Amino acid sequence: MLFLATLVPETTTIKLATGTSNLSQSHPVLIAAQAAMLDHLSQGRFIFGISPGALTSDAEALGILEQDRNKIFAEAIDVILAIWEREPPYDIDFPDNRFKVSTARTSALQLGVGYMGKPYQKPRPEIVGTVLSPFSPGVVLMGKRDFHPLSANFLLSMHLKSHWQNYCKGKAEIGAAADTADWRIARTIFVADDDATAARYAREHQASPYRFYFEQMHAKLTRSKRLFVFKTHKEQPDEEITHDFVMDQLVIHGSVNKVVDRILALRDEAGDFGEIVYAGMDWVDPALARRSMQLMAEQVMPRVNAAIGKVAA
Repeated sequence: MLFLATLVPETTTIKLATGTSNLSQSHPVLIAAQAAMLDHLSQGRFIFGISPGALTSDAEALGILEQDRNKIFAEAIDVILAIWEREPPYDIDFPDNRFKVSTARTSALQLGVGYMGKPYQKPRPEIVGTVLSPFSPGVVLMGKRDFHPLSANFLLSMHLKSHWQNYCKGKAEIGAAADTADWRIARTIFVADDDATAARYAREHQASPYRFYFEQMHAKLTRSKRLFVFKTHKEQPDEEITHDFVMDQLVIHGSVNKVVDRILALRDEAGDFGEIVYAGMDWVDPALARRSMQLMAEQVMPRVNAAIGKVAA
């Protein structure tokens, strides 16, 4: 959130989202206050992206390596929402939740002491959770709590539909209808003025930031025994998950026309969804990186939206 706060005075319309706030790593009182403040600073342009926090090195450094970080995450978000919903002295004491929050003993409300800020957006900012795994049961819980799913950019497109199905299941369990506008899909995209430049920067050159990113992801998922994220089916041998296989499946690159066709094909495969999230890489070549974003905004997405009959936001 600290970085996003530096962008507030430099921007006017773009939404600013945490990617992500790792709720197992800070006390929920601090996160609730900081998120509410950022929502006010941006006048409602804040999206609250949340996760437990996946890096084991972070967990070790913080002394929580042996703890159930998913449980801490679930406890923390309950407390954050309660802070935003309640008034002083809050008296938050949920069963089987380590975080107890009250200002009853020390508050002086006439002096403004004992209040915790509420967000600018009512009743709260949009809450988004990144979904990494095929058929993730966590998406069912997102649907039940009206948190919105963001399907990760390193998940094969053939598995994306499973996220929407589980989100719909969660919504149905509370008697609500799922809205495709609430589902985002992240993809790794590079657009250039010609296919040769796109192939060179996104795939072929040894200094390609896209090559580097997926080499890192492959190594990290292998190390954490989560290579299944890259697999077409659970029984697929690890040896088949080569660097070229991953790049073929997960990097969309090319000229404007080629990228438009790939995004439309993605929509045909996954079904309708609300937004495509452009996954940015290191700017090894700033000019090419900027040009890609410009082409994406000014040419690719207008053509995609025209093809599906959608009015751009």
